[in-house]
Amino acid sequence: MEFFWQYVEKEGLRQTIFPQKSKFILVHSSSGFKHSLNEVLSDVAVSQRLSETKAQAEVKALNTFLELMCTDPQRAVYGYKHVIYAREQQSIETLMVSDSLFRSKDITQRRKYVQLVESIKEQGSNVLIFSSLHATGEQLTQLTGVAAILRFPIADLDDEEFWEEDYELQKQENNEDNKRIENGKGS
Repeated sequence: MEFFWQYVEKEGLRQTIFPQKSKFILVHSSSGFKHSLNEVLSDVAVSQRLSETKAQAEVKALNTFLELMCTDPQRAVYGYKHVIYAREQQSIETLMVSDSLFRSKDITQRRKYVQLVESIKEQGSNVLIFSSLHATGEQLTQLTGVAAILRFPIADLDDEEFWEEDYELQKQENNEDNKRIENGKGS
């Protein structure tokens, strides 16, 4: 990577890169694979430079969510039914939604998530739409594509039956998407 950086500095003097040089930053990564993007985005130097960007807000929110899942799990929920329940309690501080849910071929599903986002915004909560092409969006998609950080804990969410219903609902939606793809109606 240092060789590339040296090349950019050398060639930048002769080309149009020079005016943009201040936008480049050299950061260490343990590997060149996609999962290392989170490592790079969590770097302090990168965080300071990207503090005002949407991607950094997403990284920070997802890191907070994952930390709460370990330290205070009653303040972190994921899955449509759990998020709806938290919305009804007006406890959502930050809603995180994968953009893939808005691109679903199922119009009913798209409407459901659009209405969810609008209702959360009406409550004055933060809403972040994660790109499914970004590493954080991929992580969120693995957690059903919708999650929320809560203002205060909700104890009722420990009900095992509640989780099973949400899991079955998500599994059903995934099966419907897979059938559409197999029938040539999906992308």
